[in-house]
Amino acid sequence: MKKIIFALILPLVVVGGLVFANRERTHEAAEKSPSTPPSAAERKAALKKWEATPDGILYKKWEASPAGKKVYASEAKIRKHIKAFTNMEAVVTSLSLPPGSRLGFGLMVRIDGDDYILGYGPEKSDELQQLHSLKVNDKIVIRSHSVLHAPKYAYPIISLNLVERDGKMLYKRVPRKGGC
Repeated sequence: MKKIIFALILPLVVVGGLVFANRERTHEAAEKSPSTPPSAAERKAALKKWEATPDGILYKKWEASPAGKKVYASEAKIRKHIKAFTNMEAVVTSLSLPPGSRLGFGLMVRIDGDDYILGYGPEKSDELQQLHSLKVNDKIVIRSHSVLHAPKYAYPIISLNLVERDGKMLYKRVPRKGGC
């Protein structure tokens, strides 16, 4: 009888200890996370600190180079559409990204005479299946909330929210659940 009681109580003690230990670890992590976002002065100081690193120095050199200026000029052409989240007409120029790209699935398009990378992220067959039907010289309508740039790429990178062709929606980004 004592062995049976011991056999029943021992797992309860072990599970209780694990639950208590996990609660402590979660509580410690919550205490360490910052409760308020950094102030403007803190962000400015962090940026200055980063600009002094080798990566920051290379980035500043790229910004001042002709390639960096070209990327920023292309980005400025579509900035009003990005801020207003309005339609932009584009022509597909390539069904693949430049060599060495690590953006996942994407296309190259031309908007108002400038080339852009349309980056979709990791390829998920359900979401992106319709985009595989696009061909070079197809006219599409795109909408986006953001444009990115990186020294590795000679083109601005448009993060897509919507792609339409001939009035038919081909892609619409699904917002993350439970996040920002």
